[in-house]
Amino acid sequence: MKTRLGTQNTSPFGFFLCLLYSVEKGKGGIIIKNPKVMGDVKVDDDAILKSFLAEVGEVERDNEVVRILSCFKLNPFEHLNLSFDSSTDDVKRQYRKISLMVHPDKCKHPQAQEAFGALAKAQQLLLNDQERDYILTQVQAAKEELKMKRKKQLKKNTASKIKSLVDEGKHEQIYEQSEEFQKELKLKVREILTDQEWRRRKMAMRISEEEGRLKKDEEEQKEIRKKKREHEEQWEGTRENRVSSWRDFMKAGKKAKKGETRPPKLKTEDPNKSYVQRPVKKG
Repeated sequence: MKTRLGTQNTSPFGFFLCLLYSVEKGKGGIIIKNPKVMGDVKVDDDAILKSFLAEVGEVERDNEVVRILSCFKLNPFEHLNLSFDSSTDDVKRQYRKISLMVHPDKCKHPQAQEAFGALAKAQQLLLNDQERDYILTQVQAAKEELKMKRKKQLKKNTASKIKSLVDEGKHEQIYEQSEEFQKELKLKVREILTDQEWRRRKMAMRISEEEGRLKKDEEEQKEIRKKKREHEEQWEGTRENRVSSWRDFMKAGKKAKKGETRPPKLKTEDPNKSYVQRPVKKG
């Protein structure tokens, strides 16, 4: 005889089924009555549970992929969902845990490969001492800025100022561990990292422009030296021709002087005549 499965003394999975279906216990398993399907369907409860958990697991994997891809790209702590005071061992454990969820071989999400790569890069940054120290330096700067802001606010509020003096710093420690402070810190770290990245890119751009200018100047100097060298080579190559032409010119000039007719000397003065006698060619 079949007995109705109630919601009392049932497992969470059984209660979940009761919400979706009309469930009754029968011999050899569970009989599910679906209002949308006529008749009773006999299934194995272990198979249903396995299928259900698989679907839930797939949803969790997809959600984790979306979370990773929506993280602030410059903060690897966000990718691994870790606090700023996490150790390197925490980083390794968290990476192993999340990487199993979003691994492309196990996760069907179309961007699983991208999320897996971002996760691996985050771990690499946090295990690198230089990169980790840089990020933690920015975190410390963000903390100091938030502390200064809070002190200014407390100065305006006399009651809060007195309470903070009485607590002798205990209240501040509690506040820094609060969810409110952690949210503010997270946003402030984003702001500082963004500003530093922008400065870095501007500097890289200027360096690139300067390198480009120097390279252009160097190429122009090379071209000038090349033209000068070519001109010198061309001048040197025509040296023999120039020397030979000059020698020929000098020889021709000497021959003309030996055979030429010399004109008579002009008399500029003649005491017997009032005019200058012109030379007369003798026949």
